[in-house]
Amino acid sequence: MVPGLSAGTVAAVVIVGIVLTALLAAVALTAISVAVAAVVMRSLLTNQRRR
Repeated sequence: MVPGLSAGTVAAVVIVGIVLTALLAAVALTAISVAVAAVVMRSLLTNQRRR
């Protein structure tokens, strides 16, 4: 282990990494959901204009 680093510090860094990874995954899922919704809305609007 590196001198000056306690187990608590290492645990805190690991927990922060896990939280940031979870937030990044949530943002990615939100972006995908918005993109899918935009494609569906565009398709619905295009079909409505053709009628």
